[in-house]
Amino acid sequence: MKYLLDTQLLLWAAAGTLPSGAVRYIEEVSNALLFSSASIWEITIKSSLGRADFVVDPAAIYNGLLGAGYVELAVTSRHALLVRALPVLHKDPYDRILLAQASSEGITLLTADKVLAQYPGSVVYVG
Repeated sequence: MKYLLDTQLLLWAAAGTLPSGAVRYIEEVSNALLFSSASIWEITIKSSLGRADFVVDPAAIYNGLLGAGYVELAVTSRHALLVRALPVLHKDPYDRILLAQASSEGITLLTADKVLAQYPGSVVYVG
């Protein structure tokens, strides 16, 4: 199976603090794990705000994901156009593009966000 991790799960994976519900998907060697370029963008923006509660090196996260065997999924115009068709359950633009990417690519989105998990389709709540 292919799984796209939401940004929060990527940060928890990097910190070694994944919720137990996510571990079984991530540790299963037959699963392909993906991250979105939108997540790296989100992490970079949040990091650049200089908040004391968000001290993360986006380049280290990116390189760590690639080193751990994750595959990057680039955001395309097709993904962006699909956002418009999503019901407005969740207003976070990063989460909405992740959902559009997963839907478009036939990938299951793993999330720790209960609201995001309410979307129809292949979304699995692991929080």
